[in-house]
Amino acid sequence: MGLDDKRLPGGGVSARGDEGLFGGGAPTFLTTKLDFVVNWARRSSLWPMPFGTACCAIEMMAAAASNFDIARFGMERMSFSPRQADVLICAGRVPYKLAPVLRRIWDQMPQPKWCVSMGACASTGGVFDAYSMVQGIDTIVPVDVYIPGCPPRPEALIYGLLMIQEKIREESLAHHKVLRAEDPLQAGHPEADANEVAGKTGPFGNSTKQNRVSGLVRTDRPDRPGDRIP
Repeated sequence: MGLDDKRLPGGGVSARGDEGLFGGGAPTFLTTKLDFVVNWARRSSLWPMPFGTACCAIEMMAAAASNFDIARFGMERMSFSPRQADVLICAGRVPYKLAPVLRRIWDQMPQPKWCVSMGACASTGGVFDAYSMVQGIDTIVPVDVYIPGCPPRPEALIYGLLMIQEKIREESLAHHKVLRAEDPLQAGHPEADANEVAGKTGPFGNSTKQNRVSGLVRTDRPDRPGDRIP
C-alpha cells in the first residue's frame, strides 16, 4: 500500500502549504493512529504455522503454491518454527495422542497469535466420531476462524485468512496487556442449542449418528460419551 493521504486516518499535511503529502517536494509529515499503523503491519506480515495431519493439508499446500499464492496477502512464508509464527492452521483430524503436541505448539507461539481450524475434522471431528479422535480442536486451543469443508478448497482457506486480517484490523493497543483467553473452555463455541444445530445439519446429523436428527427409526443403542446432540 502506498502513502496515499486519502487512505490514511488524519491524512497528510504539508509543512509548507496545503499541497498534500507530496506537495512540490517540500518537507512533509503524516498524522495517523498508532492502532492503524500497528494493525496494518501485523495483518500484512502474517507467518502461518502449518499443522497438517490429513487431506486438508494438501489443499493448504495448494493455497501456498503459485496458482493461488497466499503471499499476495502478506503470508510470505510458512513458518515451521512456532516461535516465529503468528497463525496456527490446523488442517486435518487430530487424535488424542497428538493433542498435547498441538497444545505445546500453540503455547510456544508468541503473542499476538491466532488460530484457524481448517476442515470438518479439525472443527468437529468430521466422520471420525471415535474414542481416539478429538471432536473439535477448540477443546484444546482457542479458535478464531472455522473453515467448513471436507476438504475445503484453497480459496476457502484464503478467505479464512482474510477474516483473520479483518479481525486484526479492529484490534486496539489500549487492551494490549489483556491477552486472549488461553483456556480452551473460553474459546468461541456456537451459541445454538441442540435443536437448532440439528435443523441446520439436515439428514447427516451429528457426524455418523444419522438417526439422531434425520427422522429415521432409533436403534435404541446406548449413547456413547462422545454424543453431543441429546
